[in-house]
Amino acid sequence: MTESTIIVAIDGPAGSGKSSVSKQVARRLGFGYLDTGAAYRALAWHALEHDADTSDSASVIDLAGSFDYAISLDPDDYWVRVGETDVTEAIREPRVTDAVSGVARVPVVRKTVNKMFRRLAEDSGRPGVIVEGRDITTVVAPDAPVRILLTAAPEVRASRRSAEVTTQDAAAVAAALHKRDASDSAVVDFLTAAPGVDVVDSTHLDFDQTVDAVLDVIRTTVPAAQTGAPHGR
Repeated sequence: MTESTIIVAIDGPAGSGKSSVSKQVARRLGFGYLDTGAAYRALAWHALEHDADTSDSASVIDLAGSFDYAISLDPDDYWVRVGETDVTEAIREPRVTDAVSGVARVPVVRKTVNKMFRRLAEDSGRPGVIVEGRDITTVVAPDAPVRILLTAAPEVRASRRSAEVTTQDAAAVAAALHKRDASDSAVVDFLTAAPGVDVVDSTHLDFDQTVDAVLDVIRTTVPAAQTGAPHGR
């Protein structure tokens, strides 16, 4: 990362609020927002569109070679594209969610995508970038000046995710979240903070309180003069 770009690395499990909280923190600071999970979802979508078996590493690696990916780092104008296709909504479909872990567990894919994440942050043109996803604090940006694990109790995460998903009942959402946690935990430990990583537990916090808690960690670590927009933004 360039010295002029402040990287804030945020990890956390599904339903912890990483995306919405990170996006709002980016707005408050005038930073860019990088959703790393979108890349794996977009690759899973790309694989499904080509009828590839996402559980077959060779097939995933082959398709990754034709993966033309682009993402916006603007928290107020967020989009994801594969080639000329806008897949911002499509990558959130249940069929894509079910296929993500198979794509994400391929080491070659993770290595290539991680390099892309670092390049996107470096080229953002912003004073800083909030980079959120899985293994951000340990693999993607282990040297980031601010590293945070955002988490919450499983039942709280399931409840929040259920409120976001209108196409499935609460039980189905909870089951899907549990399945995702179990599958993803085979790829990366996203529930345990690595040394030097600050934990923000939002179990008993509402959205605004969680945003403020993350901002407090950032401002404690990085001098206020370097954190872009004023606090009231």
